[in-house]
Amino acid sequence: MGNIYNRVLLKLSGEALMGNLSYGIEPSVVQAIAQEVSEVVKNGVQVAIVVGGGNIFRGIKGAAAGMDRATADYVGMLATVMNAMTLQDALEQVGTPTRVQTAISMQEVAEPYIRRRAIRHLEKGRVVIFGGGSGNPFFTTDTTAALRAAEINADVVFKGTQVDGVYDSDPKVNPDAKRFSSLTYGHVLSHDLRVMDGTAIALCKDNNIPIMVFDLSVPGNIRRAVMGESIGTIVGESCEVS
Repeated sequence: MGNIYNRVLLKLSGEALMGNLSYGIEPSVVQAIAQEVSEVVKNGVQVAIVVGGGNIFRGIKGAAAGMDRATADYVGMLATVMNAMTLQDALEQVGTPTRVQTAISMQEVAEPYIRRRAIRHLEKGRVVIFGGGSGNPFFTTDTTAALRAAEINADVVFKGTQVDGVYDSDPKVNPDAKRFSSLTYGHVLSHDLRVMDGTAIALCKDNNIPIMVFDLSVPGNIRRAVMGESIGTIVGESCEVS
């Protein structure tokens, strides 16, 4: 079975990089992700990544603790760049050329985000990691993922999480929670299923970009997702609720 996607955007939460740590970056987790992404790239798939920063700093929590919300969000954006650079190093350690582009200019360590340059990198087989969020406060990295996916004409958004799909309630709390294999954008929005935030879902809906939610911690799942295997929940315009 071959790849069914040519160009994909992988959304990684900052928390996905923590492993079993309570804070920061677990090197073995980053190395495992890098190895899987490298294998996908070698099979001819173009991969862009948006990474969050919640393992280091989360803007909403900072605001809740009394920081100005915009300032807290900017701090969170800087945290995403730390994660992006760490992931870049891990990818290049396994021989995969990688570029970090940031929405906030920091030319000493990363390129500025330039859409046409990002697409050119992808066409040349380089992984492009988008750091710095969208460059604007009050927007999540989920929204950034949907935005960048639309800008680079990605075939799909993969959201790697710590659960194996989307449920009708929290499976950690409710042992009878139902996992969906497929959902429509409308169902996700109307039932507030928190696949991604509402702005991100609406962006994907408007641009007809499907979203695949899967468990990132299972070895080989990134490759399986690219090959179109049913390993989580797919959200799309033509999907049925099942």
